[in-house]
Amino acid sequence: MKRQHLFYFFFTSIALVFIARLFYIQVVKKEYKLSAENNVVRKVKIYPGRGFIYDRTGKLLVGNQPAYDLMVVPRQVEKLDTNEFCRLLSISKENFQERLNKAKAHSYIKPSIFLKQISKDQFASFQEKLHLFPGFYHQKRILRNYQYKSAANVVGFIGEASDRFLKKHSEYEKGDLIGITGVEKSYEDVLRGRPGVSYMMVDVHNRVKSSFQNGRYDTLPQPGSDIYCSIDIGLQQYGEALMQNKRGSIVALEPSSGEVLALITSPNYDPALMIGRERTRNYNKLYIDSIEKPLFDRGLLAEYPPGSPFKVVNALIGLQEGTLTEKTTYTCRHGFHYGRLHVACHCGTNYPISLRTSISKSCNNFYCNVFRSIIEKYPTAQEGMDTWSKHVKSFGLGKFLNNDLPTGRRGFVPDASYYDNSFGYTNWKAVSAISLGIGQGELLVTPIQLANLSAIIANRGYYFTPHIIKEIGGAPLSDENYAKPKYTTVDSIYFEKIVDGMFDVFEKGTARWSRHDSIPMAGKTGTAENPHGQDHSIFVAFAPVDKPQIAIAIIVENGYWGSRWAAPIASLMMEKYLTGKISRREMEKRMLEGSLADEYEKQLEEKYHQKLLAGGVDEKQ
Repeated sequence: MKRQHLFYFFFTSIALVFIARLFYIQVVKKEYKLSAENNVVRKVKIYPGRGFIYDRTGKLLVGNQPAYDLMVVPRQVEKLDTNEFCRLLSISKENFQERLNKAKAHSYIKPSIFLKQISKDQFASFQEKLHLFPGFYHQKRILRNYQYKSAANVVGFIGEASDRFLKKHSEYEKGDLIGITGVEKSYEDVLRGRPGVSYMMVDVHNRVKSSFQNGRYDTLPQPGSDIYCSIDIGLQQYGEALMQNKRGSIVALEPSSGEVLALITSPNYDPALMIGRERTRNYNKLYIDSIEKPLFDRGLLAEYPPGSPFKVVNALIGLQEGTLTEKTTYTCRHGFHYGRLHVACHCGTNYPISLRTSISKSCNNFYCNVFRSIIEKYPTAQEGMDTWSKHVKSFGLGKFLNNDLPTGRRGFVPDASYYDNSFGYTNWKAVSAISLGIGQGELLVTPIQLANLSAIIANRGYYFTPHIIKEIGGAPLSDENYAKPKYTTVDSIYFEKIVDGMFDVFEKGTARWSRHDSIPMAGKTGTAENPHGQDHSIFVAFAPVDKPQIAIAIIVENGYWGSRWAAPIASLMMEKYLTGKISRREMEKRMLEGSLADEYEKQLEEKYHQKLLAGGVDEKQ
């Protein structure tokens, strides 16, 4: 090619590139055109409806309701009747000026939120006079609408995205609402949907005249997907009623699936408190309540010594390790004795008892000996302790269950290294940690872990990861984490022996006063020592024995002993779920009306008195 032609070709190519780019910018690319029209076009974000939340039976738990953000363009605000404006919105003049100054600091010419989440009823009266207030316009929002004053810890609530959250999630904007707790947080991506946008032509008074280019650049919002929770709202409400004036939790699972049937924490709160402009103030009131702790989900976060229900785990490990058989017997003489060490027992036996009787009588001496025999099977206590610890952890204890709830604790299961560090030497013996035999000492579990333990025994050796969701968008939950069974290190053949003993707990053991005439139940009472007051009342159970449909764990803080509160409540909960009604009205009345308020008041007084003695409280207060 001649040099002259090459020169013309080069400049022609450059010209074509510029022409193509100009065409793209002016005709194809929307953003530049919209930017050019910005002085007469208002961009309105259209928020999608969040997905609805239903319970397992199809009852609506959480829906949507409209609300409105009042927007302001400071440059367009002219003289207005401030008194009337403030009266309609129930704000003071000082608050009006403060909000307007904040909007001006954000931008004098661009719109910003003046007042968030005005209710539909309040906005209706204001909207009639909106034209009298130039510079102001509204933007529709979607807030949650709770159908029950129940299950607040399960469904959770939504709130405005924080700056920290926005930095990590570019798809959100300032002012967007996100799930803060519960299902709302865990399934935010499913529930939120995708916002749309509408471009409107406005006049110099900021009044809408028409849509921009007949909606050519508008996008429709995509609503979030509906989800079905695994909880039964009727069972949830009943459990919450039974736990009135008591602190603690109830966790009920379906053993065959791991679905959470009820997740009760007490005290709880009305989820409707977390809606609208009063949400922050209500949240702060609940947050600073350091006594009742209504925002603290005890079912997932509280850690307790498991007490006597843990004895069945030691029995299973002993059977697996061959240090225990169903015919092994120990004689209890008011407890376990080793030198000066004495672990008291009130089982009431002073004759040789075997495994099945030891469960129904909850003999401390029997299980101290079971634990000791497991550890001493091995050449060193360290090797025995590590073997024991691995068995225990296979029951889902001492680790996160990896469920679909946004919070939780792992509890604690010690191993040999823990005691090496604690004692400062390595020649310790099984009796140095003998309290582990009866579920005390360093052991800590959460209520959901205890419910999962009950489900494991009901299933004779395996469990499904507990989860709170059944369906998403009409499709069953398919995550393998929830569909695949997890097996313990104990063979299934040994579980039937434990089930027999737990059946006797209701028939002739520590929970015999809570048995049901026509529903065969299996359970284990527990009394966990508590250094801050009365012992905790604990119970784990499942029913029916042969084909379990519900497994449950209950902890009533400072409830004295397992058979006093936890066992009757568990029995009533299982009857309610399996039959839909309650036949034992007297027991129900006693549990519904029963209160531990005096016990909690006594603890508070003792705590105050201790602070007073330590000089931490002014007696004049």
